[in-house]
Amino acid sequence: MTARVACIGECMLELSGVDTDRMTLSYGGDTLNTAVYLSRLGIATDYITALGDDPYSDWMVDQWQSEGVGIEHVIRAPSRLPGLYAIRTDGRGERQFHYWRDQAPVRDLLTLPDWSKVAENLCGYDLIYLSGITLSLYPTEQRDCLNEVLARARRQGCRIAFDTNFRPRGWPSPEAARHTINRTLAHCDIALPTLDDDRQVFGDLDAEACATRLRNIGIGEVAVKMDAAGCLISVDGEICHVNTEPQDSPVDTTGAGDSFNAAYLAGRLQGTSPTIAARQAHRLAGTVIMHRGAIIPRTSMPVEISEDGEHER
Repeated sequence: MTARVACIGECMLELSGVDTDRMTLSYGGDTLNTAVYLSRLGIATDYITALGDDPYSDWMVDQWQSEGVGIEHVIRAPSRLPGLYAIRTDGRGERQFHYWRDQAPVRDLLTLPDWSKVAENLCGYDLIYLSGITLSLYPTEQRDCLNEVLARARRQGCRIAFDTNFRPRGWPSPEAARHTINRTLAHCDIALPTLDDDRQVFGDLDAEACATRLRNIGIGEVAVKMDAAGCLISVDGEICHVNTEPQDSPVDTTGAGDSFNAAYLAGRLQGTSPTIAARQAHRLAGTVIMHRGAIIPRTSMPVEISEDGEHER
């Protein structure tokens, strides 16, 4: 039976360019990026979010559907508009982000009339994936509701995967983020943190300290991303380091972690060992950073994510 995954989060409209009179319209969101890559890697994936009933929301949904991402549980809020952010790039390639998202319907996702039906259906998935950015969208009451849904789904056999993905802009302080993230980690089976993020939130000195902390709260599988230094995998207390492959200087690191998470989870859901799944994840992320934007063209996807062939236990 094919595994089914639900990714929960926000996707916004994106304007990017050097000059305001030559901006390009696209869309972006960490969990949406992961959903797209999961779908491309053969995993049946649905996206859980809220959008408006405007033409731009229609366009985003059409784009996701063309990628094979299920949109059945995208809640549409009447007379609302999705979030928007603009990226300004200067002559040195440095980027600045400007956001208009405070009134985005996704911020009310768990209070919208159709949420109860979505929450009920989440128990039928094999894996639910979300991130620290997902949690940063909601006030305490909605986070409590989400944690209850995760706990209920887990009791019914669904696994929960989580990426800390800390963005200071979304939190009043690292301490607030730490408290909130810890409450969700208590319901997780797979953690996919980036070391730099967890240093800011939890003060982890190195990847092994990060993995140990997560293992001590009951998370059996951890993949700590360390950018060019590779990743550290900890499964049931056994630790190994998986290097990245040598390559040229990256063009754009946007979406590297999101694509890593997708390939790692896809590999694990398809029966590969943690080590091979990590190699697959490095291979996809290494391809993504050689292109501009978080989602690369389909034609640029690695022909075979893994050269290893057999599924290893």
